[in-house]
Amino acid sequence: MTGPATLFSGSPTTNGMPPPLTIIIFGASGDLTHRKLLPALFDQAVDGLLHPETRIVGVARSPKTHGEFREEILTSVQTFSRYSGKLDLFPEFEKRIFYHAMTFEDPNGYNALRTTLLSEDFRNPTKGNVLYYLATPPSYFVPIIRNLGAYGLSAINESETPGEKGFTRIIVEKPFGHDLASAQDLNREVLQVFRENQVFRIDHYLGKETVQNIVVFRLSNPVFGSLWSNVHVKSVHITVHEAVGVEGRGAYFEEAGILRDMVQNHLFQLMTLTAMEPPVAFEAQAIRDEKVKVLRSLRPIRTEDIPRILVRGQYTVGEVAGVPVPGYRNEPKIPPTSDTPTFARIKVEVQNWRWAGVPFYLTAGKRMSRRETSIRIVFKEFPFALFRLAGCPGTVPNELVIRIQPNEGISLRFGIKRPGGQLVIDPVEMDFSYQTAYHDKAPDAYERLLHDAIAGDSTLFARNDEVERSWTFIAPLLGDISRLSPLRFYTAGTDGPEEQDRINDPDTA
Repeated sequence: MTGPATLFSGSPTTNGMPPPLTIIIFGASGDLTHRKLLPALFDQAVDGLLHPETRIVGVARSPKTHGEFREEILTSVQTFSRYSGKLDLFPEFEKRIFYHAMTFEDPNGYNALRTTLLSEDFRNPTKGNVLYYLATPPSYFVPIIRNLGAYGLSAINESETPGEKGFTRIIVEKPFGHDLASAQDLNREVLQVFRENQVFRIDHYLGKETVQNIVVFRLSNPVFGSLWSNVHVKSVHITVHEAVGVEGRGAYFEEAGILRDMVQNHLFQLMTLTAMEPPVAFEAQAIRDEKVKVLRSLRPIRTEDIPRILVRGQYTVGEVAGVPVPGYRNEPKIPPTSDTPTFARIKVEVQNWRWAGVPFYLTAGKRMSRRETSIRIVFKEFPFALFRLAGCPGTVPNELVIRIQPNEGISLRFGIKRPGGQLVIDPVEMDFSYQTAYHDKAPDAYERLLHDAIAGDSTLFARNDEVERSWTFIAPLLGDISRLSPLRFYTAGTDGPEEQDRINDPDTA
């Protein structure tokens, strides 16, 4: 008997339960592990979506006992879990948690880890299945991957009895390189040790419920899907605004900037899901093939195009939600003359039959007036003289807004006649909210992505060619372009530099 399929993949899990496995988290002392990964695994266990024989091994440098690590995880679950009110279930969960102290370059540590995985206490209950999670800074990715290969941990089950072999997979956190060359190097390193179908490059934005619903909403509702092209769409606006600043990541952000940190990954993922052609099936390869086609269709950036397609900005001293905040150049570890952008708006064009001529505006910024991630599709207005001849001062463009955070949902904007004798059209909205329609708290994005990786569904993970294509496209914007696109300053707590509007569609600015 088989259970339900995962959302996109047609691959069912046995009895509705993912397989047992050992999850090894490199970087077990880090913020990601404690805020996201372990609480997500606890939530899955409470929901009955984590096999009871699953083992979780935290790997980090600091020496500590299994008990000390479990106490730390209890604190994390109390603070960040959806089910913090069900801590009576934690004692059963913590039996699955273990700790392994080692440096990421230590041969003895990898040998000891291999011994643990091949022991009867681990191998037999988990059927030999292993999932590695690299929750470390990017500088450790290659050393860990190389050592997993060198000490036989990337094929831990390959030499065992045929027919009893389990799977081995690896999850790699973003960033996947900092430019095309480094992304290619990272892909080359990981594919020398693992096969592509073993590699899961994670972007947590793809685990959000509304992001997954982009494809379902469009394809299951012909009233909208039939309008999804340049015949009816005037422009597409994909926006990721953050109210926070660099939050103690000054050294990293100074090197990365907003284009590497947000645009190349999060915004490109949202763009490809919005613009892609309908896949032949809800399967990983089919969907990822269509996403890559979008990236291949992007109009290349020429040097002479940069002034008219890009606006860069950097926040200065201001207030967010009434709280004074420093300017970017006043943040710790930031040079006082930094030219690193904390805001960017880029205009791109998908040059295929469906989207040719429709501008896509990708906007990302820190220290904005509010936290918002959305996709706004602006439809063309009908060029009828009817309303003008009737004395109507103007019509209202239809807009479909897919809200990804903070209040996930979908709204439709349209015009209606204002009551009274005069013909005046007012904008109104029909709104759907996940929170209102589904009262249970939605699973965290990491819950969904961990579940899919365990089940072997790679739909919501980036493929190697997808990563390299996105870096190829954005490469011309990553060098010294200050002459072509000078830095514009904006006050923290506002909506970015005024100059951003010069690359907007003039009717939607």
